[in-house]
Amino acid sequence: MNRYAAGMVLVLGHFCFGLLGCRSTTPALESLTEHGIPVAYADRPQLRGKAVVELELQTAQAGLGKVILEIHGESAPLTGGQFIDLVQRGFYNGLTFHRVEKDPQPFVVQGGDPRGDGTGGATEPGSNRMRTIPLEIQVRGEPQPRYNTLIEDPVTLRNLALPHRSGAVAMARSSPLDSASSQFYISLSSLPILDGRYAVFGYVIEGMEWVDKVQVGDVIRSARVIEGEEWLTVPAAVSQQQAQEQSLQEP
Repeated sequence: MNRYAAGMVLVLGHFCFGLLGCRSTTPALESLTEHGIPVAYADRPQLRGKAVVELELQTAQAGLGKVILEIHGESAPLTGGQFIDLVQRGFYNGLTFHRVEKDPQPFVVQGGDPRGDGTGGATEPGSNRMRTIPLEIQVRGEPQPRYNTLIEDPVTLRNLALPHRSGAVAMARSSPLDSASSQFYISLSSLPILDGRYAVFGYVIEGMEWVDKVQVGDVIRSARVIEGEEWLTVPAAVSQQQAQEQSLQEP
């Protein structure tokens, strides 16, 4: 196996080391709410439409730059909701890109880990418990996304609503299918080998030239929602926890 092929099969989380090793016995989630969300995750933030996020990056190579992401909540309500909620909480501000794979061919840049080493994630507001979401993949023509299900059928893979093209924004995870939290990656090229295995939830629509300049250690100075925040639904229990967390931080 050449170096590029080896890099292509590296998991984008932090515990398994190949696509076959990332197979999981995590059960599919069959009980859904009226909105098509797994009942077990009905208390998670949900994005019901499209939102736009501006990332301000501090790069060692070229200084400050801005990247605009379009987040597709209509096809990835839980994954998009998790990301937009974390953006609004200021979670990503000051975090780094801890993984950059460009050699011998463009692969991904990955960030969003508060530990900065690929092992961390976001916690529930007001607690130390990790907040995770299931693998979520929308197939065109189906009423809601598939959850905790790897997709391998070639015909189905050709009909994904959000494939891994250049500029795709997706959630990284470890071996369990329901282990995604805050770490995300941006594809530097078309990566069909990752389709059906990781949850794409948006695309870079401006500033891809800045993504291409990212090196390990470069910083997300700020992340903010500039359009579509009205599509975010945060369940009451989560909103109350966030309010309590904010009050504890105030002097």
